[in-house]
Amino acid sequence: MALCVAWDKISYSAESMDRLLTDLFMESHPVPPVQIVLDLDATDIPLYGHQPERFFHGYYDSYCYLPLYIFAGDQLLCARLRPANQDAAAGAVAEVSRIVFQLRERWPEMKIVLRADSGFCREELMGWCEHNHVDYIFGLARNKRLGAIIGKEMHQAHILHQSSGKAARVFAEFSYQTRKSWSSARRVVAKAEYLEKGENPRFVVTSLTAEQWAAQDLYEKLYCARGEMENRIKEQMCLFADRLSTDEMKGNQLRLYFSAMAYTLMEALRRLGLKGTAWAEAQVDTIRLKLLKIGAIVRVSVRRVLLQLSSAYPWKDLYSQAFHALRC
Repeated sequence: MALCVAWDKISYSAESMDRLLTDLFMESHPVPPVQIVLDLDATDIPLYGHQPERFFHGYYDSYCYLPLYIFAGDQLLCARLRPANQDAAAGAVAEVSRIVFQLRERWPEMKIVLRADSGFCREELMGWCEHNHVDYIFGLARNKRLGAIIGKEMHQAHILHQSSGKAARVFAEFSYQTRKSWSSARRVVAKAEYLEKGENPRFVVTSLTAEQWAAQDLYEKLYCARGEMENRIKEQMCLFADRLSTDEMKGNQLRLYFSAMAYTLMEALRRLGLKGTAWAEAQVDTIRLKLLKIGAIVRVSVRRVLLQLSSAYPWKDLYSQAFHALRC
């Protein structure tokens, strides 16, 4: 009951929390970047009680929440809690427009690219990008029309696979428009791939031109790099983003903010304190368990706080290096 009473007294401004995440990102760049890529993705947080806005999601085969995350590289810009009874891209335009406006307040000339899977390939989001001079590259769900367009390339990939016995891929690009949902034709890049198990076509739609990105580089170097974001989302769960058991959405959103801020601190520790060390790219759970969650004696005097670590602590050199890097 004491915990409930204390929790009831916690209030927060969601607008201020959202703005803080983007402010921290900008403050970490003393020189404005020429371009940033914003990665969008949704994930599931399973629910086991009777939390508010509790819905069953067919894809994840469970009752869950469906939070939206937006990252710029390793840095988190948005953690928005949502119920699972909606499209993966629901609310994405509002979150992206908020972040882009804030970024351009400080860096008006910076180029911005949105990157996401096919769950975000929606007319509303692509149209917003085109009207606000933001580039995008989104996965595009395959269909029979798209498959027919790359029939020649898929045949070439099949022949290459037969001759080499290895996975073969041929890239193509073309202008494409859906029959109803898209307002205009857009550039689509296709990967016609043939594997041992058979055809494996993939498609992306983009506002980036062929002069900016050739088809193969666009897919392999730019689009496929978004897979790294999935590791960043997994790190949120290592920091207890899935502990959403209050009886109000506002309370659960606050808990999601707590894990987002914890991740922001851990990312800064990794980027600044552990730069050049063996843990420069370590998962936050590794850092939390090996660098922070350790036994020590704390002695407080008038002049200083003294931490006494065990001489057998195996990572004391890394601890010392991180300490001195943060002091500088």
